[in-house]
Amino acid sequence: MTTIPLLATHPHPSSYLANETAQTAFVHPGFPISTFLYNLLIAQGFRRSGDDVYQNICTQCAACIPSRVNSSKFTPNRAQRRCLTKNQDVQISIKPAEFEQQHYDLYIYYQRHKHADGNMQHSTPDEYLQFLSSRWCDTRFVEFRLQQTLIAVAVVDFLPDALSAVYTFFNPDYAHLSPGTYAVLWQIQHAQQLSLKWVYLGYWIADCRKMRYKTQFQPMQILEHGLWRDFQQVNSE
Repeated sequence: MTTIPLLATHPHPSSYLANETAQTAFVHPGFPISTFLYNLLIAQGFRRSGDDVYQNICTQCAACIPSRVNSSKFTPNRAQRRCLTKNQDVQISIKPAEFEQQHYDLYIYYQRHKHADGNMQHSTPDEYLQFLSSRWCDTRFVEFRLQQTLIAVAVVDFLPDALSAVYTFFNPDYAHLSPGTYAVLWQIQHAQQLSLKWVYLGYWIADCRKMRYKTQFQPMQILEHGLWRDFQQVNSE
C-alpha cells in the first residue's frame, strides 16, 4: 500500500464562511500524482487546484462537505428541464486545457462582475492557467457558445469513473440562461453518455450561498466520516 505524504497548512481564515478558521492538507508537491490516483483520492474527499491536491482538515468546523451526483440515476426536475430548453441553441465544444485569449478575457470579466471583492480579477494569464489546468490530470475546457459568442467555459476533469466539475465561469450578461446550472447539467448528461457513474461537484456548504446550489442536483451524495451517504438520508436522521 502506497503512503501519500501530506503537508498541513497553518490555520487560516475560511474562504467560504466568515468568522471561521480553516486548515488544509496538501499532497506533498514532490509526490507523483496521476489521473488514476486522483480518481481514488477524489473519492476520499480530495480536490485539486492546479497541480495541488488537497483536503480540508478543519478541527472545529465540518461545514465543507464533499458532494457528488449519481449520473446514472439523475433525471432533471422541472426547473432544470426549463434550463435545458432555454439553452437548446447553445453550441458546445470540448477543447484542450490550454490558454486561449478569449477564455482568459471571459474569466477576468466574470471575476470583476461576480467576485469584485476578490483578487482573482487581477490574475495574470499564467496564474489563470495554473489555477484551472493541471500537468498530470486529463482536464478539458468546455466552451458554450450562442451564435458564435462565448458565453461560458466549464473546466472539467475526465477521470476513469467520473467527471469532476473544477470551475465554471460565464458572461454575466447571459445570466438569464442560467449558464452555471446548464454547465452542470451538461456534465451530468455527458457522464451518462460516457457511462461514468459520478459527477463530483466539490464542496457543499449549507451556510454558504454560493455553494448551496448543489442540492438541486439529485440524487446527491455527501461524504461524512469517510462514508458516502445519500443526502436525503443524512438530513432525515
